[in-house]
Amino acid sequence: MEKSVFSGEYNNTLDEKGRIMFPAKLRCLLPGSQVVITRGIDRCLWIFPPEEWALLSEKVMQSASLFQANSRLVLRRLIAPAQEIDIDKAGRVSIPQSLREYAQLEKDCVLLGINRYLELWNADEYRAYLEGSEADFHQASEDLGLIRF
Repeated sequence: MEKSVFSGEYNNTLDEKGRIMFPAKLRCLLPGSQVVITRGIDRCLWIFPPEEWALLSEKVMQSASLFQANSRLVLRRLIAPAQEIDIDKAGRVSIPQSLREYAQLEKDCVLLGINRYLELWNADEYRAYLEGSEADFHQASEDLGLIRF
């Protein structure tokens, strides 16, 4: 069975209880009614379907050594905070307080579909990230010059 891929940029609002509505377009791509949410890089949250999270976390664990400081750092920052969260009947996901604080989620948020996972950003932080990384984006695009379309 071919896997569906997430795509799109969605502006959503975090409610007073720390819940965010998952767009129906994304919900229909999920194999069930749960997601795994963890800290991402760049002050966002990463959201995975459970089977994708299982694949990634297993690869991280296989490549990590408990005897190396950098490995322990990645395990503590990526694997440890991961939580499996139910999507409620209204299509909302309750973001745990510790993860909301990490990503500085308050009200206006941006949800990005990035193929096999999603990113959840504070809208202001995401705009600042885009503006601050424009030159890096041009260089990164040049570095992909061998890809033929």
